[in-house]
Amino acid sequence: MSPALPELDPVIHAQARLRVIATLNTLGDGDEIAFPSLKDLLEMTAGNLSVHLSKLEEAGYVRITKTHKGRTPVTYVALTKRGRLAFEDYTKAIRALLDNAGGTS
Repeated sequence: MSPALPELDPVIHAQARLRVIATLNTLGDGDEIAFPSLKDLLEMTAGNLSVHLSKLEEAGYVRITKTHKGRTPVTYVALTKRGRLAFEDYTKAIRALLDNAGGTS
């Protein structure tokens, strides 16, 4: 009998959110990126990115900080420690699934 397959985090598993988390994971601990830069990097619309960031924020995976540069509002996005751990767990689960899929022939 083969071992139980790992569960994939449904919050991260959606393609757009996986792209967001993977991109944010490249930032150093505590580093953040401006919303427009993330939007351009991922080639997503502002509305689409906002929806996915809201879901990730609800899960505690990202931190969104709204501030001002002079009179201009600026939104920064950062991966939280919880988000980084969730992404590590997700990548381990994917590797386990792939290793299991290549097993017997």
